[in-house]
Amino acid sequence: MEKRWVFKDPGDPSIVRSLAKEINVNETIASLLVQRGITTFDEAKRFFRPSLKDLYDPFLMKDMDVAVERIDLAVRRGESILFYGDYDVDGTTAVSLMYSFFRKRYSKVGFYIPDRYNEGYGVSQKGVDFAFENGYSLVVSLDCGIKAIEKVKYAKQRNIDFIICDHHLPGDTIPEAVAVLDPKRPDCKYPFKELSGCGVGFKLIQGYCKKTGIPEDESYHYLDLLAVSIASDIVPIVDENRVLAYYGLEKLNNNPSRGLKTIIRIAGLEEQNIGIDDIVFRIGPRINAAGRMESGNTAVDLLCATNDVSAYEVGALIDSCNNDRKHVDRSITHEALRMIASDKRLQHSNSTVLFNPNWHKGVVGIVASRLIETYYRPTVVLTKSGDLATGSARSVQGYDLYQAIEACSDLLENFGGHMYAAGLTMKVDRVEEFKQRFEEYVSKTITPEMLTPQIDIDAKISLDEINDRFYNILRQFQPFGPGNMAPVFVSEDVVDTGEGRLVGSEKEHLKLTLMQDGNNQKYDAIAFQMAEYYKPIHYGQPFDVCYTIYENVFRGKTTLQLRVKDIKIKR
Repeated sequence: MEKRWVFKDPGDPSIVRSLAKEINVNETIASLLVQRGITTFDEAKRFFRPSLKDLYDPFLMKDMDVAVERIDLAVRRGESILFYGDYDVDGTTAVSLMYSFFRKRYSKVGFYIPDRYNEGYGVSQKGVDFAFENGYSLVVSLDCGIKAIEKVKYAKQRNIDFIICDHHLPGDTIPEAVAVLDPKRPDCKYPFKELSGCGVGFKLIQGYCKKTGIPEDESYHYLDLLAVSIASDIVPIVDENRVLAYYGLEKLNNNPSRGLKTIIRIAGLEEQNIGIDDIVFRIGPRINAAGRMESGNTAVDLLCATNDVSAYEVGALIDSCNNDRKHVDRSITHEALRMIASDKRLQHSNSTVLFNPNWHKGVVGIVASRLIETYYRPTVVLTKSGDLATGSARSVQGYDLYQAIEACSDLLENFGGHMYAAGLTMKVDRVEEFKQRFEEYVSKTITPEMLTPQIDIDAKISLDEINDRFYNILRQFQPFGPGNMAPVFVSEDVVDTGEGRLVGSEKEHLKLTLMQDGNNQKYDAIAFQMAEYYKPIHYGQPFDVCYTIYENVFRGKTTLQLRVKDIKIKR
């Protein structure tokens, strides 16, 4: 699939030169910093040396004082407190963080994760009934609740107070809870708006520590859980999130909680430095698999485990769930690709909408993302749940999926989400009309550029700029993530030394050794899923390459390697 290379603005040359001189780096590095909004020595120092002292005062968040006071009152009165969270990674880590912290100090606490299939996302009536039947008079919702207006009213009728900790956009009306902590509230002056749901819970713990005289360091014991939520929920790793992720990764690598240590061992990550990508691709999916295939309660049981035996038992169950999930989503993806391949109209559409009543509800979002890897366009994958068709939608860069779904809202029973991901439910007999209407709307509003994958390029460099000093500075840009992605470089007119070869079980990857401009320095590179370029490269054809730089460890030896993102053969 052809990709568009889009070069970022390198920044004002005078600012780049000034910053390069001020912090003693080359202009390529300075340009990367300016692209990230860093233009002064002090900003660079704060970026390269994150400090927990830079965390904001939790009491800057609206309702924080009320929330802390209500929890403190509950503890003094001996009330039972229930921590209620969504079934994904952000929700389960948030519940685990809060439950673990308070369990050490107060015995009358419990947790509740709604069932993905019977209750769905957010605060449910069943969850409120559970709280009532089990004597909980205070519920703290985490990563959900900002739109639970009716459920909070229902709880109030049963003498249950709610504290809401959420990070999603509120609707026109804020629920009538005791306190609503959400930095995205229009009336909240908290300086950073992009916390994860677990991050909002962490701020509540910080506030509680301040109020009750607990040493602030006690809240930092849970930063590994918070780093997992930040990475998995794909929130921007900038500002306060950068500090939290930096120290969370430090704890994850040096002294993880028992539950996370178990996942690290099961995922085969014990012998390496764990980064954001490891969380996104190896740790997060295992936690998510519990909610997809079994119950989110299983994830909390693991993350809050108090002994190695129970941690390993639950960890093994979760790993089994993850293996089941991989098998199911792979099978459904293949089936979905066959459906598209056998339908000429669908092959040439600007959108994909597929429905199969037998598909597993827990993996349809993953399948939608996988289909976009082959057919790059807005995609909806539906299955049957009860009497309704329900599913997930995913978008492509720059296209507002939510608006497209909203344009068909008269056909839907329910929908929610944002620009790039959404969930939706409709009557089964509406599916065909939805397919037609959705395709019509997408065709009118999407541009040809949006239907071509885009690679954002940070800078054009010569290969000989890549050395240990350059990479050592680049490494300090970590942790990478939204808002601070790993820099992508382009080098032009490179050739393979002739050592290039096909690798992988199906010879689907390219292992290259690159040179440029007759320079004798050689650079190892790996190009996944790019076997089609082997022949022209093998026969000496020059090409332009875009890539990221990383350290490759093999047999105890560490070398710099280029991870190729795309290749353009010179014609």
